[in-house]
Amino acid sequence: MASHGLTYEGCNFLRQRLVLSALSGKRVKIKNIRSKDDEPGLRDFEANFIRLLDKLTNGSTIEINQTGTVLVYQPGLLYGGTVEHDCNPQRSIGYYLEALLMLGPFMKSPLKATLRGVTNDLTDPTVDLLKSTALPVMKKFGIDGEGFDIKVVKRGMAPGGGGEVVFTCPVRKTVRPVQLTDPGKIKRIRGVAYSVRVSPQMGNRIVDSARGILNQFLPDIYIYTDHMKGANSGKSPGFGLTLVAETLNGCFLSAEMSSTPQGQGDPILPEDLGRNCAKLLLEEIYRGGCVDSSNQSLALLLMTLGQQDVSKVLLGPLSPYTIEFLRHIRDFFQIMFKIEVQKPLEDERKGGDKVLMTCVGVGYSNISKTLK
Repeated sequence: MASHGLTYEGCNFLRQRLVLSALSGKRVKIKNIRSKDDEPGLRDFEANFIRLLDKLTNGSTIEINQTGTVLVYQPGLLYGGTVEHDCNPQRSIGYYLEALLMLGPFMKSPLKATLRGVTNDLTDPTVDLLKSTALPVMKKFGIDGEGFDIKVVKRGMAPGGGGEVVFTCPVRKTVRPVQLTDPGKIKRIRGVAYSVRVSPQMGNRIVDSARGILNQFLPDIYIYTDHMKGANSGKSPGFGLTLVAETLNGCFLSAEMSSTPQGQGDPILPEDLGRNCAKLLLEEIYRGGCVDSSNQSLALLLMTLGQQDVSKVLLGPLSPYTIEFLRHIRDFFQIMFKIEVQKPLEDERKGGDKVLMTCVGVGYSNISKTLK
């Protein structure tokens, strides 16, 4: 055991640690993973995530003790290429995709990942949300091109799954620094109301109730209804709504809701779901910033990995997940952010307190990218 690695305890933030380890090349050891639990050790979906990482890299070594309470990960070369993976239905594809978005641009060859499993559930960001908010964030950092896309081939609701998503990502040598300090006002709201294995009328009922709330604020609202049929509709019935508000300067804020999975808890009416989702979007707009709360850590990571220049991003209140992510960035990359709290004036109507994050990138360069 070399001593230059990092050691952590507990099962929280496993993805963050492994992703940062793969990017920084630092060995990471995680002890006491649910050691006091009735069923100690890694859960199936975490082991599944480690398998996915293993497919993406070349030469990484993973050691797990017998009970699964200690994990040692020595990262290898980020290889990329064409990958197929069956995600564990306990978590949605978004859980795996969030990590792929962070790793995708730094592969050796362009990534084409086909992920199968649950596309929309209650806990993780859904595939639609990542498509409409995470991709625009990455484009701001100069990660774009022909093959940068998330495509929902089949939808699969929890608990059965059966969905399929294709994520393609070009590789980049470097990430450019950004200055995102003024989001501007909201100019339009777009959304997708999806329904599978239920009456197609569900979509329209969701749209009507969501518009009932949002039309009081601005007229430019368009919510698509997406009803997948037959083999493309997965294994479980369900419906949901993803709403995205776009600002004048091209920032995206989003909210989403899915129906309760079949056989778990009280069912929810499509009208209630539409109303609640619209309120969640208004809450997110109140929090504001140039990046919404689900993509804060992605933006901060790309700022850290930028060229050796100053990046600034205005965020809403930091989520607990983001705060822990900042601590991990400090551990893996020795980068500290300058954090300034900005309180908007009463009469400005700019929502809640904002946080201006400033850092100088580490000048990360993609060493594994093949030179053409």
